[in-house]
Amino acid sequence: MNGIKYVLDTNIFIGLLEHNSIVLDLFETKQIKMSECSYSAITRMELLSYPSLSLQEKQAIESLLDRMTYLAMTSEIENETIEFRRIHKTKLPDSIIAATAKHYQFELLSLDKKLANKLNT
Repeated sequence: MNGIKYVLDTNIFIGLLEHNSIVLDLFETKQIKMSECSYSAITRMELLSYPSLSLQEKQAIESLLDRMTYLAMTSEIENETIEFRRIHKTKLPDSIIAATAKHYQFELLSLDKKLANKLNT
């Protein structure tokens, strides 16, 4: 995965779409380029399955996703998810995102500091 450094949690995507100042400051401070970012299968599912999603919102999400690298679920990520969830007692979507970051050894960007910190334990 040449040039990829980060896995984005769903809340970071939402922050980007909503121009959240905390998320924008994070990207500016770390000088993050979209080409350095990736996302897990669960993030795509969470973003695009929102029941009240408008066509314009769907297009904005897809446009942002197209600028990053998609990381498919693998059996290795499934196994890491199971282990992560059992140890940390996290929700399944959070466990999948964290396990994806751990598997690829990319930094997890999340507004959920507790989740991000669990990767370091």
